[in-house]
Amino acid sequence: MDPTQSIRSPLLEDFRNNKNKKYELKDIVGSMVEFSGDQHGSRFIQQKLETATSEEKRLVFEEILPNALQLMTDVFGNYVIQKFFEHGNQGQKYLLAKQMESHVLSLSLQMYGCRVVQKALEHVLTEQQALMVQELDGSILKCVKDQNGNHVIQKAIERVPSEHIQFIIQAFHGQVYALATHPYGCRVIQRMFEYCPEGQTKALLDELHRFTSSLVQDQYGNYVIQHVLEHSKPEDRAMVVSKVRGNVLILSKHKFASNVVERCVTFGSADQRQLLIEEVIATRPDGTNALTIMMKDQYANYVVQKMLDAVDGDLRDLLVMKIRPHLQSLKKFTYGKHLITKVEKILQQQGPLPSPAGGYVGVSALPSPLQSSPITPISAVPSPSAPSASLSGIHLGSSPPADSALASVSCYESGLVPSPASTINFSACLQPSLHASVPSSSYSTESHV
Repeated sequence: MDPTQSIRSPLLEDFRNNKNKKYELKDIVGSMVEFSGDQHGSRFIQQKLETATSEEKRLVFEEILPNALQLMTDVFGNYVIQKFFEHGNQGQKYLLAKQMESHVLSLSLQMYGCRVVQKALEHVLTEQQALMVQELDGSILKCVKDQNGNHVIQKAIERVPSEHIQFIIQAFHGQVYALATHPYGCRVIQRMFEYCPEGQTKALLDELHRFTSSLVQDQYGNYVIQHVLEHSKPEDRAMVVSKVRGNVLILSKHKFASNVVERCVTFGSADQRQLLIEEVIATRPDGTNALTIMMKDQYANYVVQKMLDAVDGDLRDLLVMKIRPHLQSLKKFTYGKHLITKVEKILQQQGPLPSPAGGYVGVSALPSPLQSSPITPISAVPSPSAPSASLSGIHLGSSPPADSALASVSCYESGLVPSPASTINFSACLQPSLHASVPSSSYSTESHV
């Protein structure tokens, strides 16, 4: 026997057990709070509120308002309160938010209450938004580092006008490195750079640049640097690229830093991209180059793939020419198959080139490491007697369009450190690379009970 069955009212028992009877909101007047705290009753009220008349909403609201604070922290009741912020009239939203006064901090740190605070910030007017977030003053860092509170700070940064959250930004000064390397703090820092005006964030961005070399190798900090590369001004991207140059091989072989190198290739200028590629194909004193090592590395091979994706014309032909002699040996490496597939596809798309004798050369006339795969003619074939190709004199066209950024935080979310307080989404943040997940930026407050 269900131990909670004895404390349910006869009406709720009948509602749960009589599936054939069609209930309406007017049928549960006097039991709105009880139904809101029940899994099935809560879902029923939520569904009805989406299409309810003004009078039906009034019936529900009058009963739940005196118990609103209790319902906000309830596993099922919080969803009913959220629905009222979505579908209630402005007066009802105002009164619900008034119930939260003096309790915003405790609600923000609570598993279910933090969802209600976020929903309120989405739907109340600016004056009430400002009053709500002001209650967090003095506890900003505590909230940022909390598995529930960090989502409230993110939502405040996203939805409250910047002039009302200056105290939040002020709390970050001198804390940028500590926050950027924190599983929740890194999300908040990204939202700040994304939504706050430059005047508010310039000093913090300058502080961040001082730690770039360390952050690119951090499991959380690398996402903040990726965000800077994708969303900041060209001069900020150039500062990051300058820290990567000269270290492309080392950073590309690093589990976390390789993500940053990929972003440098994707979002850097054509000139910056060329310098990075020149670095990896340059012949070293021992006759090898970094590219050969990167192709066979579990992380760096993704950087090579990104380079092939990001360039075209002569520069891509040169990369293919450098890679092609190693395709057969790449088959021995687990991480080489993606690169082999990509190069094969490029080779198949290319047409025949004039041969040194004046005719045209196709793949069939060349020794290929991929005998099992049919390949059409290629556009660049190294002659055994020709000198090594060089990048000098190559003219690069405009850089290809950057990958579109994910929207706000209803996609991003298979959070790196999932919060039990949330149904993770994923709308804001960085696009995940092929070999790394991305920490979430906020989570859904939708009715999933």
